[in-house]
Amino acid sequence: MSTDRKPNVLILMADQMVPSALPFHGHPITRTPAMSWLADNGVVFDNAYTGSPLCSPGRASLMTGLLPSRTHAYDNAAEFASEIPTFAHHMRGAGYRTVLSGKMHFCGSDQLHGFEERLTTDIYPVDFGWTPDWNRPHDRPDWYHDMSSIVDAGPCLRSNQLDFDDEVAFAAERELFGHIRSNDERPFCFVVSFSHPHDPFAIPRQWWDIYRDEDIPMPTFQYDEANVHPHEARLRHVCAMNGVQITTEQARAARRAYYGAISYVDDHIGKLINLLRETGRLDDTVVILTSDHGEMLGERGLWFKMNFFEGSARVPLVVTAPSRFKAGRVSSPVTTMDLLPTLVGLAQDGDLSGIVGPLDGQSLLPLLAGEPSGRDTVAAEYLAEGAIAPIVMVRRGNVKLIHSPADPDQLFDLSADPLERNNLADEPAHADLLADLRAEVAARWDLPRIDREVRESQQRRIAVMQALGNGVQAPWDFVPPYEASRRYIRNHMDLGALEAMARYPPVPRSTSV
Repeated sequence: MSTDRKPNVLILMADQMVPSALPFHGHPITRTPAMSWLADNGVVFDNAYTGSPLCSPGRASLMTGLLPSRTHAYDNAAEFASEIPTFAHHMRGAGYRTVLSGKMHFCGSDQLHGFEERLTTDIYPVDFGWTPDWNRPHDRPDWYHDMSSIVDAGPCLRSNQLDFDDEVAFAAERELFGHIRSNDERPFCFVVSFSHPHDPFAIPRQWWDIYRDEDIPMPTFQYDEANVHPHEARLRHVCAMNGVQITTEQARAARRAYYGAISYVDDHIGKLINLLRETGRLDDTVVILTSDHGEMLGERGLWFKMNFFEGSARVPLVVTAPSRFKAGRVSSPVTTMDLLPTLVGLAQDGDLSGIVGPLDGQSLLPLLAGEPSGRDTVAAEYLAEGAIAPIVMVRRGNVKLIHSPADPDQLFDLSADPLERNNLADEPAHADLLADLRAEVAARWDLPRIDREVRESQQRRIAVMQALGNGVQAPWDFVPPYEASRRYIRNHMDLGALEAMARYPPVPRSTSV
């Protein structure tokens, strides 16, 4: 790593994007020229995990380097406290201009969490209306996933998500150009976060027609009612999977639309990369590609996320900065919680002294530099819908333990069993390994305390939401400012200076007299 200037940072997020659906992780047909360019020229982390396989808690963990039990962003309607420093706070404090375009699923009245500017509203609610209730495990929330995303999958002309993501892309491109044309000499830290390829699985024919039905690979591990784990059974209930028989044609259409949505996101990413390239900023920018969690895509008969199987818990993570880091691949387990210390290290030349308190993530800078990290273990939590007690995951080397006080343990050897077909937890030959990993769980987590805190939070939020539903509403949704008097051409502006500033690249001025 060698540069005198702090690098710009562009973080590109796609929602619910599973690594196994990407060509640089071995998928046979998906087309992602922009993401593949990032992978070919960057460091690809083959075993990156989310801090929690659900949107809001996973993103809060990515922003803070902390597990959900420490952010208290337990689920998609749990408040993310303003007092917790995020990487946006740290980067801003280090002299960066911090900007967010798109989804981050912050719940609560603080919709910035360290970002100096936010260019769009969020696609999802920011209040407590989606609070789960572990005290009523048999009640299926009427606001949660159902199987219409798969039953109705296919091509479309327009959708809610397209409206959102097109706005996200446009706003990001305009603001990047605005920063480059401005007199702001600060390095930038931009986060551009798309809603696709998250369900519902519908995409215009421009991207649907990239793929053919006969080429779509189908799930390799089907639902087995005789061997379903209790958490899988609860997920099937909470997502109304049991009431619908998904046909082969519907599953194929959902996967085809999902791949099309990945290509749609890739097109937007390609435009952002070209913008940096054409303006001469790409060499000075660290580009990070990732997601908040994965997507099961019908494996094991499951769709969406909310579990610790590889399809749900693993995420893509690529860091591209050819002038700083040699391209390559890293097999060591890492987590999106590692991004905060990594970004702080980039911004402060490796100095992490400003980070408050211990983190659950570690800096990736040694791995990016090709050095050994000295760790082989990552952890994650799930504290939301479909659970009735905390569910935690520990991956150490090639083995993974999924543990909850309410359920039987699941132990998998990912090197020998990448599809996680064989639960080793009850096999005598693995008793010592299981005991060792369970001891690590006991040392890492106070699960009875977390259980109590989650339930208390749920009941408080349910009471607050019921009260706020009465009388005058005061929404927390972020409303992007639109300062019309500072846009385009206005009479208080010097027209010549404005047009000269706005044109890019600027027209060379003659120095002759």
